[in-house]
Parts: sequence; structure tokens; C-alpha cells
Amino acid sequence: MSEPNHKRILLAEDDDAMRTYLERALDNAGYIVDSVDRGTKAVPLLEKGDYDLLLSDIVMPEMDGIELAQRCNEISPATKVMFITGFAAVTLKASAEQPHAKVLSKPFHLRDLVFEVERVLGGQVSAQLL
Repeated sequence: MSEPNHKRILLAEDDDAMRTYLERALDNAGYIVDSVDRGTKAVPLLEKGDYDLLLSDIVMPEMDGIELAQRCNEISPATKVMFITGFAAVTLKASAEQPHAKVLSKPFHLRDLVFEVERVLGGQVSAQLL
């Protein structure tokens, strides 16, 4: 049994089913995950939390993922950013405005998500999910 890595992820996803699905996958892979259903709920957590990664949908009500990423860069510059989206045009906008952020397009397999999160964080997590 491998040691949990205790890397913390803040997940912002407005779709309840997708949020639950992603949270479970990341939890199973050994991450500590806090999840919210919109960017405006993520900001206070970023202000008081110490997150290794912000994993955000791009299209959300109130505050989109790109705006959330910009706030994250201001509040917690050490937190890495990764986007998930189902819209190709949005992917291009995200890449232009947040060039260091990884964009993962829906649909994707959970293995792909965990692999990309590992790459972004540069750490070794357990392969329990695989």
C-alpha cells in the first residue's frame, strides 16, 4: 500500500454528476479534494486554503474558469491550474489567456484525468485507479 500524497486539489465544476465523478476519481487516486459548484465559491477557499492544483470547468455561472484562474494567480500564485471543458472554442480562449494551464477536453477517461493531474503536479500518485 503506497503512502497517500496529501496533495490538495480545489475542484470547481457546476455539473453535479460530473463534480461527484471527478471528486471520487481524484480521491481514489490519493488526492485531498475540496469541490464547489461555481468559481465564486472557490475564491474564499483559495484565500484560506493551500491548494496544489485548481481544477476548474471553464463554463460556469457567475464566474467562469478563466476568471477564476486569474483570481487564483493573484491569491495563490503557487497553485497550478488545469481546465476541463467540452467546448473547443473555449479551449482556445483558455490557452491564450492562461498559457501555463493544461486544458483537458470532455469527454475524457478518468485514467486520463489522473494522468494529467499527476503530470501537472509533477508528482507520483498511486495507480489504484488504473
